[in-house]
Formats: sequence, structure tokens, C-alpha cells
Amino acid sequence: MTTLVRWEPFRELTSLQHELGRFMNGLSQLPTRGNQTWLPPVDVWETDTELVYAFDVPGVPEDKLSIEVHDDTLTVSGERTRASEAASDHFYRFERQFGTFARGVGLPQGVGDSDISASYKDGVLEVHVPKPEEAKPRKIRLGDADKQDIEAISS
Repeated sequence: MTTLVRWEPFRELTSLQHELGRFMNGLSQLPTRGNQTWLPPVDVWETDTELVYAFDVPGVPEDKLSIEVHDDTLTVSGERTRASEAASDHFYRFERQFGTFARGVGLPQGVGDSDISASYKDGVLEVHVPKPEEAKPRKIRLGDADKQDIEAISS
């Protein structure tokens, strides 16, 4: 019996995008001179009033995290160190990554950096960015009140 399977090109594109993302992350996580760099995964979602960036940084103390905003880019950096008390144990595999990291994500234009807030709980750093207000059209009157209004967008 032959089974026909419907071809879904968008599923194929999603799979390709996922594999390329894994490949690129693997390249960026190659060891460097005694310090291994890594990138924490990030989830991004929006609500009616804000964008939320959630970085998975388990094992990174709050005092080792840094959040900076520069030129419409939010950069989270920090360092995760290996526990030294485990030096006497015999390890067979190291999969958790240690060292410094820096992860930058783009912000929408017009975001005021003083309005950004962050919280850290259970190894997840959440950065809340309020959405900027969009330019609203306003009417400008020319001369007399009898003349027609002209709509313009002020910035």
C-alpha cells in the first residue's frame, strides 16, 4: 500500500532555518583561548504595551549580568564560571558551557532607555521594553478657518 504525503514547503523552510541556526550557533560557540564563549537562548514576545526579551542564563549570578542599550541595540552580557569544588570528581562529559557571553538584540526605533526594566528569577532574565508611540497624524490649518485642512504627520 502506498501512502501519499502532502508536501508542505513552509515546513521545509522552517526546518532549514532551524538547522542553519544550530549550525551558526555552533560556530559562535567554538572555544577561544582558555575561555569558552556561549550564547544564551532568548525568547521574544510582545504584549499590547511592550516587548519582552527573556534570556536563559541559569547558573549566572545576578551581579555577573550586565544590560546595556546603545544605538537601538540591547546587549546582555555576563559570565558563568565552573564550580571549583568539583575538581576532585572524575568527569566523563562536559556539556554545560562556561565563560563569558554577550548577546545583542535589536530594539525598535524611538525606545527611551530610561523606560526599560529588567527582572531576574530562576535563571531567566526578563527585559521589558515599552513600545514607542507611533507618529500620529495631526491637522494643520492654513490661513482662514474656511479653507480646507491638510493632514500631516509630525515627528
